Amino acid sequence: MDSNDGLGHPDSAVILDGIRALHDRLNELERRVTPAEPPVLAPVPAWKRPTEGEARWQVALAVAVAVGLQYPLPGRLVLLHPVWLLPTLQGLLLIALVTANPRRIDTSSRAIRMLGLTLAALLSLANAWSVVRLVIGLVNGTEGNSAGPLLVTGGTIWLINVIVFGLWYWEFDRGGPAARAFGVRNYPDFQFVQMASPRLAPPDWEPTFADYLYLSFTNATAFSPTDTMPLSRWAKMGMAAQAAVSIVAVALVVARAVNILR
Repeated sequence: MDSNDGLGHPDSAVILDGIRALHDRLNELERRVTPAEPPVLAPVPAWKRPTEGEARWQVALAVAVAVGLQYPLPGRLVLLHPVWLLPTLQGLLLIALVTANPRRIDTSSRAIRMLGLTLAALLSLANAWSVVRLVIGLVNGTEGNSAGPLLVTGGTIWLINVIVFGLWYWEFDRGGPAARAFGVRNYPDFQFVQMASPRLAPPDWEPTFADYLYLSFTNATAFSPTDTMPLSRWAKMGMAAQAAVSIVAVALVVARAVNILR
């Protein structure tokens, strides 16, 4: 019998190996010739790219509420007299801001930026004075002779404090609302859930004042971050300061009110 016949002969194994090698080469050649499909790129979320800017009405409404809540505060807790002077000045600044940029915050102007920061500073100064005077009065026993008015006054000051800190978070996160609209900064100061899990939100989602107000509210009630994490140092210090103010104010007001009711 010829030595090349029979599948069990060594020459048959050599032939099969050659066929397999030829088949692999043909597959490799086909892979190189066939054009590769272009990769599917995920859409860039709105908070990472330039957008048309957020609507003005949310922040304007919240600031108007904070301004209005200062009018009924007792005169002994107010920084300037008459009582209506400082809230009226804040209201005029708010009107100037809305007039300069009425619909969407998409104008990069140093004057408008300084006007907004001045308004936030006046709100903060007035409310900080009210908090300090309220705490001193509670400690000395000169404040809170009746539980009802004390709870109303304490709740009003606490609510203004929530709006004020929400305003600061909104003003400084990634450089402020105008800078966020132009996509100037890539690294956020606060990480919202939609940023960490973009599939949970549409591509056009971006934080607005309502998100920062919610952040401020949860921090003032839980005294710690909840679903939004502070990333930068100033954000962490700001949330720590707000939590400290809320703890002191709420604890003293509630303790005094309970003592009166007993």
